[in-house]
Amino acid sequence: MKGKSLISINDYSKEEQISILELAAHFEQNPIQKILDGYVVATLFFEPSTRTRLSFESAVNRLGGKVIGFSDSSSSSVKKGESLKDTILTVSNYSDLIVMRNPVEGSARYASEVSKVPVINAGDGSNQHPTQTLLDLYTIRQTQKTLDNLHVAFVGDLKYGRTVHSLVQALCNYNTTFYFISPNELKLPSYIKMNIKNSNLKYYQLTDMAEVMSNIDILYMTRVQRERFSDPLEYERVKDAYILKRDMLTDIKENMKILHPLPRVNEISEDVDDTPQAYYFQQALNGVFVRQALITSILGIK
Repeated sequence: MKGKSLISINDYSKEEQISILELAAHFEQNPIQKILDGYVVATLFFEPSTRTRLSFESAVNRLGGKVIGFSDSSSSSVKKGESLKDTILTVSNYSDLIVMRNPVEGSARYASEVSKVPVINAGDGSNQHPTQTLLDLYTIRQTQKTLDNLHVAFVGDLKYGRTVHSLVQALCNYNTTFYFISPNELKLPSYIKMNIKNSNLKYYQLTDMAEVMSNIDILYMTRVQRERFSDPLEYERVKDAYILKRDMLTDIKENMKILHPLPRVNEISEDVDDTPQAYYFQQALNGVFVRQALITSILGIK
């Protein structure tokens, strides 16, 4: 994978994805290694981020590398009217790898085509978030001891949720049974469902979360993303459609775990946090190990 950008989860084969997960397990056991000495990673976040940006920066810092970049495009020359092409060409002169988040779908692919160094997509609009997918796969395998033959439910914003889009595509490699729970306005896009159909897998579209609780191994909650709605009234109609509460965790499998890409707003009550099923904060920590694995693989160090 040396020198290979990651823009869509489908850019990496199933075997390449597994190799990242196995290397991440190595970094989980030993996250402090000074193997990036002399390397510079640029983090260009044109859109707000906490976990993704900080976990990338933590991954680099723990490995002895240096981080440059910005967390807000208003503090860059973009505010002066600089094009994305010029920004990428300039920053690729200063770094060995670029990590970019941008609200425009397709922007990461374009950046990878003009950049002199590899690019990692840290989220492009409602399109893809492949590094979140890798850490989600790592977390699922960590909790279930397998990725095969699982029943996975996705709840909430399935229309704009880029983490959902990427993860569904990846799980099509593992004979997954899918359950999609959302308001009609936030159903999973047809092109993602086509991936499932082409893989000859089963999926069910529902509006009631209670119907699936006893069947599933993974419950993947998502927030309804205010920033993706052009109509505030539409957001208000659906923002509280699904709220997971502790008393809903009764008739469930012993191995069931709750994941969430975070940040949460109110879709998981805080009384769920101390249940054995809650795993979303460990999931966030896993992002450091997975991103260490990805960075070192792309740079050809591991």
